[in-house]
Amino acid sequence: MDDAQNNENTAIANSRATPVDRSIAKPPGFVRSVGLGLITGAADDDPSAIGTYASAGAKFGLALLWMAPVTFPMMFAVVYLSGKLGQVTGQGLFAVLRKNYSRKVLVPTLVCVLIGNTIEAGADLGGIAAAINLLVPIPIAALVPALGLALLCIQIWGSYKMIRNVFRALALALLAYVPAAILARPDWASVLKATVIPTIRLERDFLAMVVAVIGTTLSAYLYTWQSNEEVEEEKESGRVLLSQRRGATKQELKRSQTDVLIGMFFSNVAMYFIILATATTLFKAGKTDIDSAAQAAQSLAPIAGNAAKVLFALGVIGVGVLAVPVMTCGAAYDLCQTLGWKYGIGKRLGQAKRFYGAIAFFTLIGTALNFLGINPMRALVVAGIVQGFSTPPLMLLIMFMTNNRTIMGDHVNSRGINILGWITTATIFAATIALVVTWIV
Repeated sequence: MDDAQNNENTAIANSRATPVDRSIAKPPGFVRSVGLGLITGAADDDPSAIGTYASAGAKFGLALLWMAPVTFPMMFAVVYLSGKLGQVTGQGLFAVLRKNYSRKVLVPTLVCVLIGNTIEAGADLGGIAAAINLLVPIPIAALVPALGLALLCIQIWGSYKMIRNVFRALALALLAYVPAAILARPDWASVLKATVIPTIRLERDFLAMVVAVIGTTLSAYLYTWQSNEEVEEEKESGRVLLSQRRGATKQELKRSQTDVLIGMFFSNVAMYFIILATATTLFKAGKTDIDSAAQAAQSLAPIAGNAAKVLFALGVIGVGVLAVPVMTCGAAYDLCQTLGWKYGIGKRLGQAKRFYGAIAFFTLIGTALNFLGINPMRALVVAGIVQGFSTPPLMLLIMFMTNNRTIMGDHVNSRGINILGWITTATIFAATIALVVTWIV
């Protein structure tokens, strides 16, 4: 039996505390409803995702705008089901996986998630540094380790409540892309048409970009982060024992739906306006090859003005500073839950040394990747491939678990969320198969 479970059993045996009555728990209110989902949604629009969306707009113009409304319900399904699993079981995703599946299933999934998270975190550190360098002439080589160290310190010595509130504020950086796109003065009639009428081209590059956008939008780190965030939120409210966290009321699940819906909407709006900004400017100017978010920001200046460049760069910085800890901390959660170590961002350093050691390790590896002469975009391609192969089976497992009454009790999926969840799962599998086909072709 693992250390965390031993400690919890001891606490239950020695405590006279009674489980929290969820039916009379004070609702967290509207501020909470735009909190956790907003953080997850913003983390989905990390610098690597921004680079992908900017590249989509620069290369294909308005042709991929329709992907924003199409992926929105899928984003909701992925994140809501992950959060629901955490709420009902009182545990993070990999803790539930460890309890219900063999190591043959658990270990390969974990390895893929850890590799994908670490490489993407490293590429994002480089992306943030490049965006800062556009605004302030500080060498990128100096910025990357400084950023890695600063973000590590926040995770180790910051309280959960402080980290949550800082992340929530940083998530507002998503709004920077709206004026950046408006400053580009798009033709709104063409924009509306491209949004509601999907464009499909049976061309390798076009299909590859569709697959890349789906893979970036539905990355595996979203699943684990949302489930762990729900658990940390319950601990923060006083439900420190597993026995107190198990189960959820209809009111709590309804608030979670609202939370995720708002967060994914913000994320989707950002994605939409990033594509729109680069489609209206770079595509029209013939600058179709964009390798990074920072390059997109720099290229906007001579076309849409310096204000657009600054707004785009600030969005990359704000969301990137949020996304990197989500990936490194999320990887640490997954590792510790799999190995049975103590974990939790709400714990002090002395209470969970291996958890914080894992965060430091993943941050160090991500930082080091920027100094190994590895092309950042090539690294992101590798991360995307690894994420692409880990995401479909992980989503499949989530669908199985959230329909299992032994795990979820009376909170198994409704028909509506099941239809949406299975459509999302099928789409993710199809995207991965399409990626393989493009390699073969």
